Amino acid sequence: MDVIRSATTISRVELAELTGLTQPSISNIVRDLIADGVIHETGSADSIRGKPRKLLAINAANRFGIGFQVGAESLTCVAIDLTGGVVGREVVPLTTADLPAQLAERFDDFTDGLDLPRDRVEGLAIVAPTARPGHESAAPEWGVVRADLADHLKIPVLVENDAAAAALGEFWTRRVSREQSFGSVYLSTGIGAGLVFGGALFRGASFDAGELGHSSIRYDGRPCPCGNQGCVERYASMAATVDEARADPALTSRLRLDGTVSSAYDAIARAAVRGDADAFALVDRAAGYLSVAVTSMVNLLDLGRLVLTGPGVAVAGSIYARRLRAHLARTAHARRRHEIVVELSAQPRDAASIGAAALVVQASIAPGHTLGVH
Repeated sequence: MDVIRSATTISRVELAELTGLTQPSISNIVRDLIADGVIHETGSADSIRGKPRKLLAINAANRFGIGFQVGAESLTCVAIDLTGGVVGREVVPLTTADLPAQLAERFDDFTDGLDLPRDRVEGLAIVAPTARPGHESAAPEWGVVRADLADHLKIPVLVENDAAAAALGEFWTRRVSREQSFGSVYLSTGIGAGLVFGGALFRGASFDAGELGHSSIRYDGRPCPCGNQGCVERYASMAATVDEARADPALTSRLRLDGTVSSAYDAIARAAVRGDADAFALVDRAAGYLSVAVTSMVNLLDLGRLVLTGPGVAVAGSIYARRLRAHLARTAHARRRHEIVVELSAQPRDAASIGAAALVVQASIAPGHTLGVH
């Protein structure tokens, strides 16, 4: 399924070549997938050895995944099809009162509004900065929310960290090949990373992989609540940038920084891209700090492709991308052996919710990805 997804259309012969499976195995698998409605034949391609080859493609509208991204004051709802295409999106207000009931009501309204057949909705995934599968003790409310929702909706419900989900969302919507080692950096009030190897999220021994924000860039630097010192999150996150701006009289006199961290950061980012020298210097400095940490991640994992995503790059992403590309070109260990591509997300504010829905879709069709395990 991942091979067909990344290829868009492909023949049975090409599937056999790319997967290493035998032609009889491919024929059996394809027959079952067509019978299940997951893929279909679409046109044909010329063959030098005889009759044209039938091309296969994913039947996008056969199944759907729903992703909810829980923010401080709002909920982003996204529905995607089997190819990762977004078929619906909305942002609604959210309060902390009776969260399971709110999410259940929003799920019903959202799917009904899109006229999605319930028997084709494979599940719901919820993402938030503090949500991690297997970490109910650290965030006990998510265990309760998940159990209540699964009982009420009668569908599988997953909980995932926003940075990890965003990586899978970028992997799916970009049709990245499962053969490619893929990573993303999620810039928000904190900093996280997501890694996709062999088409699957890399989670680590305790589902804690991707804590890029707690990579130290100064051994004697600012203390971090995690217990470490000099964590890049204390220098380059949206929260760190806003704290620094609020301590600058020149910026506070020109920019409105008295709202939430998100609104204040957007004000700084807009000023930076419009030519405010002080705002640009602040964002560029944060981008420099982030580049040091990201280069270490690239060197450790030998990544060839990286996407910057999250609300922190929605406005001033070009500043971060430019700084990171320059830093990698100068310091990446593998720079003389292969190009290290740095891309900006096309939907940085929605990447986590799209990725949440992709988790559901992937689990419903891919071997080894079972819904409900988290």
